[in-house]
Amino acid sequence: MAEVTQTQPNSVEVSVQVSRQTETLLRGCVGFAAGAAYGLTSVVVGQPLDTIKTRMQARPDSCRKNAFRVAIDLGRSQGLPGLYRGGLPVFLGGTMFRSAQFGFYELTLKHLRTGAPEHKFFGILDWQVALAGVAGGLARGVIEAPFDLVKVTRQVEQKWSKKSLFEGSSVTLARNAGLFCCFSIYRDIIPPLIPGGLSPFWMGALCSNLAWLTVWPLDVIKSQRQSGNYKGSTSWALLMHASRSGTLFRGVVPGIARSTVANGCAMVAYKKLEQLAEVQLPQWR
Repeated sequence: MAEVTQTQPNSVEVSVQVSRQTETLLRGCVGFAAGAAYGLTSVVVGQPLDTIKTRMQARPDSCRKNAFRVAIDLGRSQGLPGLYRGGLPVFLGGTMFRSAQFGFYELTLKHLRTGAPEHKFFGILDWQVALAGVAGGLARGVIEAPFDLVKVTRQVEQKWSKKSLFEGSSVTLARNAGLFCCFSIYRDIIPPLIPGGLSPFWMGALCSNLAWLTVWPLDVIKSQRQSGNYKGSTSWALLMHASRSGTLFRGVVPGIARSTVANGCAMVAYKKLEQLAEVQLPQWR
């Protein structure tokens, strides 16, 4: 057992005892809690731009409009609530799946660091970081898939049913695994290249934007599969059609704008909670 004595303002001494095993467990929870803060902040800040992005990708009457026209039309017909369509399922699920994303990333990376040989391909690409990123992305995808389908159908004003909750889940898993793998890699290699480093806001924004650009075509296909507007089409058929029609990066402008604001602010929240834990946990030893 570890013991520490803290003196409160009223001079009453309080003795706190925490075992090493409990401290390890608490540290493992930091990634999950910080991820929850990340997810909650991201949804509150970025949902309107996400709605515009999704309608551009998966609503037939918006597939040829630019982001500004989609926003204006939606704002005129439905007002501010229209821009937050589909926000509730992501608000409820976002905390959970981003908590799982960062939590499983931290747990997987810790396991690899202690039990596997370290190696960086080309001197920069850490395979352990990449694999932990895939693990975090898959954990997120398993939880996110049904919440995301409800969000997308709400955003494009379609109906959903219990039978359709996992429609497009395979491409959701692929997108999330690639997305968080790329995010983890960029977060590992980019900050040291910037003189003076990056602030939490710009680290979250820059690394997230690069990761999104890397896997954006998968996001387009995911939105279309989940929307209910492309029934009978496989992911491969939709990918080929998007490639031929030049829509592989449909919705990228509002998507990157959302990513910049949402992930920048969310990373600030993530780092604040992480720093708080680093200060508080040692006091319990």
